[in-house]
Amino acid sequence: QVQLVESGGGLVQAGDSLRLSCTTSGRAASTLPMAWFREAPGKEREFVSYINWSGSAAYYADSVKGRFTISKDNTKDTVYLQMDSLRPEDTAVYYCAARPRGGYATSDTEYEYWGQGTQVAVWS
Repeated sequence: QVQLVESGGGLVQAGDSLRLSCTTSGRAASTLPMAWFREAPGKEREFVSYINWSGSAAYYADSVKGRFTISKDNTKDTVYLQMDSLRPEDTAVYYCAARPRGGYATSDTEYEYWGQGTQVAVWS
């Protein structure tokens, strides 16, 4: 069974940065394509970013492109989401997800394993 644990959320001012971490257990991160999603109050969960099993390919939602960077340290079984130039509209609970089978996907239904989420709040 794969378990994902996120950390790194917090309350920050617009323009600040945060780095989220997601550590896997039960299966090595080096074998897992992984993604970050977020869910804002009153809205559906939305795709943020994806990274493939090796960390050689990454994709982003248009809303975060150029501001967020996803990366992977397979030696630590950890995926990161570096979030720069944060905006109030980035406020959400951020979830890490993994899909053992398949490649790039933006639908949350394609992901089998989920973390518990970490809250990010950005004030202006």
